[in-house]
Amino acid sequence: MFANGQTVIQLMEQLAPKHLALADDKIGLQLGSLQKEIKVALVALDVTDAVVEEAIRENADLIIAHHPIIYRPLSHLQTDVPAGKLYEKLIKRDIAVYVAHTNLDVADGGVNDMMAAAIGLEKLSPLEPLQSEKLKKLVVFVPESHHAQLLDALFEAGAGWIGQYSHCSFNVTGTGTFLPGEGTNPHIGKQGRLEQVREIRVETIVPESVERRVIQAMLQAHPYEEVAYDVYPLDLQGKTYGLGRVGSLRRPVRLTDFAEELKRRLDVPYVRLVGDPEREVQTVAVLGGSGRSYMRRAISAKADVFVTGDIDHHTAHDALAAGLAIADVGHHAEKIMKRGVAEALQNKLKALHYSTRVVPSAIDTDPFRLV
Repeated sequence: MFANGQTVIQLMEQLAPKHLALADDKIGLQLGSLQKEIKVALVALDVTDAVVEEAIRENADLIIAHHPIIYRPLSHLQTDVPAGKLYEKLIKRDIAVYVAHTNLDVADGGVNDMMAAAIGLEKLSPLEPLQSEKLKKLVVFVPESHHAQLLDALFEAGAGWIGQYSHCSFNVTGTGTFLPGEGTNPHIGKQGRLEQVREIRVETIVPESVERRVIQAMLQAHPYEEVAYDVYPLDLQGKTYGLGRVGSLRRPVRLTDFAEELKRRLDVPYVRLVGDPEREVQTVAVLGGSGRSYMRRAISAKADVFVTGDIDHHTAHDALAAGLAIADVGHHAEKIMKRGVAEALQNKLKALHYSTRVVPSAIDTDPFRLV
């Protein structure tokens, strides 16, 4: 059985929730329809003519891209110009295009986490904090017979995290009372008779982003027709999300050795260095794509070196003056997302027993060539 387009995107948005995107970012479905089966989804960094031809060869129904295919408002759609020809080819082949851009940058396990993991960074935190997730408390009453089943469902859906501790809950045993009325079909007891049941009050933390999923899981795992539960807002902040990452290497290394290792680990043809090649670096800031606007954040984070792309002449001089080394790996280093997203999405689909294939694009869309 193949997943339909809406299901594929729901799973994708578990990886890169839309609410994490920066304001006015062009994300989501940009072209085509999701009202169809998806036999093959192609994951790409950019949507170019070569990538579309690849999608056609792979019989792909959907392209999931990191960079938007439509970034500025269209004033016209002419099919005799490059962009128009590209849109026309996609429409005629019924290939939809979905974009996860800054939401994939910010998300846990997204582009910046992929880059940080490839580099070997530890003890990560956001480079540019953007938002902290709101937390809620879920309280639900369940008969003892279904207590373990309910807890498993809650935790599987994303409840119960406090910092780096998972499966957190508080459980108190008591007596629940209820009288099933006319038209009910009680799991325990009979219509018209007051019942007293040994029940457990379960309390657990729920991040707002997964509240709906947790409640659905709770209702499915609970044996009662009418589930008694409460959801309370908390004056607590959960996980902080942001652009980029700051972390540490296990041991200090020379900047020039670090650059050589970057080429291998990020699979890039070159690294432009700013700073003394012989200096030692250990604290590393990383931001996929264009990072010149975040240089000051890297300095504030006391990074020894900033790994990013698209650094211009004047920003490089400002970094030198501030004592910050820069390793410019190019914008295209974000290509790491192709395999990472494809594997994560494929695993989610397999877990639900769908036959949909998710394929990372093999096309090199870097516009620059070294000569």
